[in-house]
Amino acid sequence: MNHLDVFKALSNKARLQILQWLKDPEVHFPDQPGFESGVCVGQIQQKAGLTQSTVSEYLSILQRAGLIESTRVGQWTYYRRNEKAFLELTQIIQKDL
Repeated sequence: MNHLDVFKALSNKARLQILQWLKDPEVHFPDQPGFESGVCVGQIQQKAGLTQSTVSEYLSILQRAGLIESTRVGQWTYYRRNEKAFLELTQIIQKDL
C-alpha cells in the first residue's frame, strides 16, 4: 500500500462518498440485487450524478490506491471496498501519524 496514493485518493469529496456508499451497499443501492461481487459501476454513476468517465476515473484512483477491488462479470464491472486495506490504513495512522 502506497501511503501517498491512499491519501491522494481520500482527498476528494466524491471519492470519499463512493467509499461510504460501498461500505453499506444494501442501504445505498437498494435496486441492485446481490452484493457478492460488489456494486455495478452504472449504479455508482447514477447515484453520484457524475459522468461515467469521471466515475470511472475516480474508481480507478481508488483501485490503484488499493481501497477498492473490482470483479468483471460479462460486460459489467462491480466494485467493493477492500476492508483489509482499511484495517491496514487504520494501523498505519495509529502507529505512524
